[in-house]
Amino acid sequence: MATAKRSPPFRAEHVGSLLRPQELVQKRYDVAAGKASTADLELLEDKTIADIVKLQKDAGFHVVSSGEYARHMFWGTFFEELNGMKELQLGILKGYDAGMFRDYAPDVKSFMESKEIPNAVTVCVAKISHPGHSSYQREVDIMKKLVPENEWKNIKITLISPSWYHFRYRTGRSYPKEVYANDEEYFEDVAKAYQEELKFLHSQGIRNIQIDDPNLAYFCSEAMLEGWAADKDNDKTPDEMFDAYVKFYNKCFERPADMHLGIHLCRGNYVGSRHFSEGAYDNIAKKLFQDLNVDTYYLEYDTPRAGGFEPLAHLPKNKNVVLGVVTSKFPELENKDEMISRVKQAAEFVAKGNGQSHEDALQQLCVSPQCGFASHAEGNSLGYEDMRKKLQLVRAIADAVWPGQP
Repeated sequence: MATAKRSPPFRAEHVGSLLRPQELVQKRYDVAAGKASTADLELLEDKTIADIVKLQKDAGFHVVSSGEYARHMFWGTFFEELNGMKELQLGILKGYDAGMFRDYAPDVKSFMESKEIPNAVTVCVAKISHPGHSSYQREVDIMKKLVPENEWKNIKITLISPSWYHFRYRTGRSYPKEVYANDEEYFEDVAKAYQEELKFLHSQGIRNIQIDDPNLAYFCSEAMLEGWAADKDNDKTPDEMFDAYVKFYNKCFERPADMHLGIHLCRGNYVGSRHFSEGAYDNIAKKLFQDLNVDTYYLEYDTPRAGGFEPLAHLPKNKNVVLGVVTSKFPELENKDEMISRVKQAAEFVAKGNGQSHEDALQQLCVSPQCGFASHAEGNSLGYEDMRKKLQLVRAIADAVWPGQP
């Protein structure tokens, strides 16, 4: 039998965000409205994070997160607290025009069609640099108090993707022309900020980072690609832009050798369990798996909108894929045996691509829900107990496929 894995990724994984108790959601809104203090909110965060860590451990998970309870939205405050970035009031562009957005970017398109301004408007106004502290310090401190020091390496901290405030804006609109002459200059400073953040988190004992990235999956969307082709402002083809992002990400992800870094390709996870994009990984798989400098890929595979497992044939032997075959969007429980069968089917494509045995291929795979349960404050269309059952199902699938492995 294979040696039990004792560091990320684990056989039973999840994607970071977990359903928030309603009282926590309401308290954050009360603070914003001036009806409660930040101190009141932090006391409640402390309590509810302790509860959600216990839930994860009781469900048999070795990876633990704060559930992102100390945040309002999944992307947190990394960009918002960088020097040179400015967060505008939600829904108010203040001198900016709606034409700055790629209206064919799947999430932006959805908001535009519903007459909503994109849910965060943060723009570059000056040279970007790391502020010298982490906006996730409080989250890290809380988690380190809740688990023993020998488990700090298993704490999962999620960061937003480097292209979050680049892809949604049209070419040349991500930064003022007097600040950055081109994408390369902008990317260079953002990359330095990510490197500093990873070094800081490493100094705090954190060894498990997950990048939440909707943007790379958008290059699988035919609707997005058609919109890109029609946009005369673009100075790169989609393939050229994807290549530029991979190079950019690799610079951002320079990290200490003992830090595990994974990336979650998200198809959208908005209020009401909405998704934004569809399309198989085939278009990007080879570059994604072979050129991007990450250890693990958290991939959505809960519905046919993500295509089949065939692209996994491009996975190198030294990397892992966490198969998101259990949906976090709806309460109905998947059939355990069918999910076990799907995991084994995925291993067949990994084995074929690498010319290795089915058993060896299985060692590169793990299982999880396809996305977080609450990327945004209100969460998906299921209840707290539904989430618990989903996590227990993931653990049961992992135990059946990889008995004795965490």
